Amino acid sequence: MAQENSSIIIELVLLGFSNHPQAEIPLFLLFSGVYLVNLFGNTAIIILVVIDPCLQTPMYFFLCHLAFLNIFYTTAVVPKMLFNLLAPKKIISYELCLAQTYISLLMGAAECIILAIMALDRYVAICYPLRYLLIMNWSVCMRLAVGAWSISFFASVVPLYFTILPLCSPYIVDHIFCEAPVLLHMFCADTSLQETLMVIGASGTLLLPFLLITISYLRILVAVMKMHSAEGRKKIFSVCSSHLTVVTIYYGTGMFMYMRPKSLYSAEGDKLISLFYAVINPALNPLIYSLRNKEVTGALKRVLGRLRKNPRLSEFEKLRL
Repeated sequence: MAQENSSIIIELVLLGFSNHPQAEIPLFLLFSGVYLVNLFGNTAIIILVVIDPCLQTPMYFFLCHLAFLNIFYTTAVVPKMLFNLLAPKKIISYELCLAQTYISLLMGAAECIILAIMALDRYVAICYPLRYLLIMNWSVCMRLAVGAWSISFFASVVPLYFTILPLCSPYIVDHIFCEAPVLLHMFCADTSLQETLMVIGASGTLLLPFLLITISYLRILVAVMKMHSAEGRKKIFSVCSSHLTVVTIYYGTGMFMYMRPKSLYSAEGDKLISLFYAVINPALNPLIYSLRNKEVTGALKRVLGRLRKNPRLSEFEKLRL
């Protein structure tokens, strides 16, 4: 049960998968593995980009931002979900619930905008190759990154902060973590304003970036159709396929979750959708980018090759001589 002290909510019940107690231990093992893959894969992407000069380009600069938000997002959600899978008392503090809600909104909006920037980067690289480094210089990349995080914060977190309403008892969250669509069903007062703001925010952080991605890839498609070299077309497809795969998976689930009316809410269905874009998709991203990207696999081979040679030992031996 949730606890109250002078009308202040202290705890909420986070149901998670408690309706399927026989599946909780297998799910704990599964999601623990997925979480470790997410941490290892996204951390490896960041390390590769930092230490390999060949990957220090605008595309991989933004891929590092994507990897960082994948780690941060899942770390805000998964550990508590794993703990509750084994705990007899499945609760979450009110403060952590709000924190998860704000973080999920911020990270979701930031991922949409960063994916759009990455599409724009691919468009410039393919359609204006000779001017690419001039257009996408480091100053521009830094401004785009700061702009992406700032817009995400002011378009998602700030509106919710100023329109948050009291929650009605019983304080039961029938979900795997706290996020905005779930809290809408727990507010005591009319939520028309909050629903409208969520749709407006989703339009700005989901639809507009998606429109930019669509336009960018349409322009890329036109450029590819004009090419006479089959090898050139194959190379462009290789460069863009990873990004397109991530965009398709993320936007398909994100739009359904945040851009539908409240009446279409389904607790069990939404748990599966949230699992996919908040837990599974962040673990898939580094696999998609590494398995389908020759530059990343090449960088990984170079780094592993240097580790096999044990450069630290070599330097130590030189000092001894």
